[in-house]
Amino acid sequence: MDSKGLAVLSGDVPLLATRHARCLGLVAVAVLGVLSFFIPLDYPAPPSLKISPPVCPQAYPLTPQRNGAFWRELTDLYATDAFQTRAVEQLSSAVQLPTETFDEMDPVGEDERWLNRGPFIDHLATAFPLVHASLELQRVNTYGLLYTWKGWRTDLKPILLMGHYDVVPVAPLSADQWTHPPYSGHFDGKFIWGRGSSDDKSSVIGILIAIEALLERGFKPHRSVVLSFGFDEEAGGYHGAQYLAAALVDRFGPDSFSMIVDEGLGFQEQYGTIFALPDIAEKGHLNVEIELQTPGGHSSVPPEHTSIGMLAALIVQLESNAPVPTLQLKDALLHAGKNRKALKTAEALLLKDPLFKALVGTTQAVDMITGGVKSNALPEQAWAVVNHRIATHSSVNETLQRDVELLENLAARFNLSITANGKLIMPATDVTYGSLALTTRQELDPAPVTPSNAAPFHLLAGTIRATFHVARKDVREGKTDIVVAPAIGPGNSDIRFYWKLSQHILHYNHDNMVDDVGANFGGIHTVNERVRVDAFLEMILFFSTLIFNADEAVL
Repeated sequence: MDSKGLAVLSGDVPLLATRHARCLGLVAVAVLGVLSFFIPLDYPAPPSLKISPPVCPQAYPLTPQRNGAFWRELTDLYATDAFQTRAVEQLSSAVQLPTETFDEMDPVGEDERWLNRGPFIDHLATAFPLVHASLELQRVNTYGLLYTWKGWRTDLKPILLMGHYDVVPVAPLSADQWTHPPYSGHFDGKFIWGRGSSDDKSSVIGILIAIEALLERGFKPHRSVVLSFGFDEEAGGYHGAQYLAAALVDRFGPDSFSMIVDEGLGFQEQYGTIFALPDIAEKGHLNVEIELQTPGGHSSVPPEHTSIGMLAALIVQLESNAPVPTLQLKDALLHAGKNRKALKTAEALLLKDPLFKALVGTTQAVDMITGGVKSNALPEQAWAVVNHRIATHSSVNETLQRDVELLENLAARFNLSITANGKLIMPATDVTYGSLALTTRQELDPAPVTPSNAAPFHLLAGTIRATFHVARKDVREGKTDIVVAPAIGPGNSDIRFYWKLSQHILHYNHDNMVDDVGANFGGIHTVNERVRVDAFLEMILFFSTLIFNADEAVL
């Protein structure tokens, strides 16, 4: 983000109720996203992408016009019990096929753990016959899937829909803690249970169900639709998405897609309002390895501090000086009020929530530690990994530099030399006792920011609102409001490899971020992962509406 588009929130609490900032305040209080790059009132939207003028600028619900007959037929179909049964069976069957991804897997063809992708791909061919008969399928690095649904208008940039079908492993010690077995795909009438039901087989299967339904009704798109499904997103996408993105660049060229939609944040219902939060950027990522080396020896004659003790002190230093986030909003928000002191108070209140605090700033977490080999031998080495998620206004280099500066004085007290990525920071001397090395791993600067004042974001927002208006009676009757606002993703997805393919990259899962039994994000990466069946049906409606709307829009 450039500095012109950002400012630190610093006004008063009453500001959050003003006409200019009421919507921003509601979403901030809901603790669901970072509302930088808010929709300006004077944006000259295309005729089909209208923006409401008052209080909280919002895209109107965007329903297909040219494709209206197709869309209405599908909305009726999706509301039937027969379709629900079909959709549940499709996702349940996909969940029953384990596709676990582990860290440090050898290349495809050298590691047998990749082989479980084969049965899943074979299942897709059987489950979605029209998709496989009508769309061109390119398999990339064996298990990456690129589907191309060619539109007849070659002058229109295609849209790209993404997902991944691999899942995190189920920890053996937690298997008996599941309400239903993790690969059962059990449906209890309300939830579909199992690993991948939420992250991210629901998106992959939801997209394919939507396209299969469109094909069954003879729909032929004007604008091409491309699907890219990775198979190792849970380990960074280095074998899947990296190859898939390269294949897309080779085939279509840079900046060749009008918009890309990948998994991301979803929605949450609070205060009689549905807050839907498509990500317009992702935070950066950095692992900093901290390695201490000191002389060994018998533990019967110990030094004042062993390498493990020193490492513990260094970790305490980091955790006692965690990065301090600030809430960042557009300059326009500052102009809505005059009391900067009270706005700082509002900022402090918002940052008390752990989720909100994590979204707006750089985070750090000491996730791994090891040291020593024997109870009576002084440890010659101690090692830890600090995981950072980097705020969009920061960088990998700035984060590493901060870690180094925090540890310098303590390292000097312990008589340690310091290197950072091989660069000497504090040289060894005659009294140097050991060495401290900081090394970066898996580094990624924050993603480019997608403008939320452009047609692709408005199209997505209008599609989200239209989906809710069709699927929710309380929304249609005006009992519940919908706010769509741009957010920042707290993690990283396969999209890191796709940055050069479009200037409009958006992340959104049409799923409830906190379900009605209190599970955050559908229990992803933990026991009892699940998805509500009504949310899954809404997801299918969302993808269908998005394809129709993109087919009609000027992008």
